[in-house]
Amino acid sequence: MGKISIILVEDHAVVRDGLKALLTAEPDMEVVGEAENGQQAVVLAKKLLPDVVVMDLAMPQMNGLNATREILKTVPSAKVLVLSSYSDDACVRALIEAGAMGYLMKQTASNELVEAIRHTRRGNQVFSPAISQRIRSQRAGAFMDGTGVSALTVRELQVLKLIAGGGSNKEIATELDISIKTVEKHRQQVMNKLNIHEVAGLTRYAIANGLVEQKVPERI
Repeated sequence: MGKISIILVEDHAVVRDGLKALLTAEPDMEVVGEAENGQQAVVLAKKLLPDVVVMDLAMPQMNGLNATREILKTVPSAKVLVLSSYSDDACVRALIEAGAMGYLMKQTASNELVEAIRHTRRGNQVFSPAISQRIRSQRAGAFMDGTGVSALTVRELQVLKLIAGGGSNKEIATELDISIKTVEKHRQQVMNKLNIHEVAGLTRYAIANGLVEQKVPERI
């Protein structure tokens, strides 16, 4: 496997330079592009096809949320890792729903970013500790509102968790000791109840509601 190709999206040049110096010091990473706003990021992503896009949120011309959506539409193989000073629940949820694989706070970036990029490239979700804790704390509330996950049966919830963990129908059937046909039936019921009809969406939903453990870098 070659070096991890990275695009840095940050409107402050000093911060961007610091991040570039941090990442280029790693033997398995290469910063292939830099952007100071979301529009530039979209153009660069289409051209360079990076493994990981490190994305700021508050930027001129196009913010990080819209840039994330556009990049993942046109370069679905890319992984977006948000690096921001903002960490309110609405921002985090919006970015997860847009397809971001992780969300880190700038205040702790120097300690977390390198390992977070490696995990993100492998398809693992990565969050700063405070964000992970808030996501988990919301789990109880998700079961109390009479909708969403609270509408699922125990078996459907088990299937949702295993889907979010990357399990195939065959693997889920083996894990739960049921037939593949039964798994398919539960999967369809989960999709219907949540009104989510693709696996990536189910995975993001499970993460946003604290239904699966976060795979985080060791230092997080």
